[in-house]
Amino acid sequence: MAHLAHYREAHPLPYVITHWINLIAMIILVFTGFVIHFPFLPRIMGICRGAHLFAAFVLVANMLFRIISAFFIKSAPAMGTREQVRDIFSFMPQKDNRHQLVPWLKYYLFFKKDHPLSGKYGVPQKIAYLAIPVLICFIAFTGLCLWVPTSEWALLAWVTDLIGGVMNMRIVHYMTMWVFLIFIALHIYLSAVNGKEPLAMIFFWKEHGGMVYDMKVKNIVGEDKLEDHA
Repeated sequence: MAHLAHYREAHPLPYVITHWINLIAMIILVFTGFVIHFPFLPRIMGICRGAHLFAAFVLVANMLFRIISAFFIKSAPAMGTREQVRDIFSFMPQKDNRHQLVPWLKYYLFFKKDHPLSGKYGVPQKIAYLAIPVLICFIAFTGLCLWVPTSEWALLAWVTDLIGGVMNMRIVHYMTMWVFLIFIALHIYLSAVNGKEPLAMIFFWKEHGGMVYDMKVKNIVGEDKLEDHA
């Protein structure tokens, strides 16, 4: 099956920007996290701690903006259409995704050649995207348990003691980073499995022609010969 068209309405400019912010913040967090956990660059340890903390606050703030703005900013709820609704509906159950979990899993695992016609995000993608804020909140919480200015707060100190002390909390924080890295790898795969067009859209806001999807009939109704836009 030919790919659906990729229109800018699917990913409004604010979300292209938040995606870039997430990417940069996560790169900084992972690199500085490794340096802090394994101090192989002791001369920049102070810089890494400051950059780690700054990137963490940026990531959380960016996440909060993304969640809150989804209730106000409109986007296309499916690829191949310029019709728009509030972005939050793309993360909620849609008729376009009904009964598609197994077909999507078969497609991602190469047991099915053609991917299902669906909303903008396939069912596994939706599950992954909804889990990301939970993961960010968890790793941020463990980070606050380790940060000196907040580590003595009653709740944080209680949780740290509950799991056996600061060293155990460091291990939890570090291992959560690996969960995050695996999660990111899956996210990249789920985004790129349909070709380079989704990446060109989310990173460079570049449109690409393809099949046109009708939101009313839930099916392909034509083809848009649109050339790539800068």
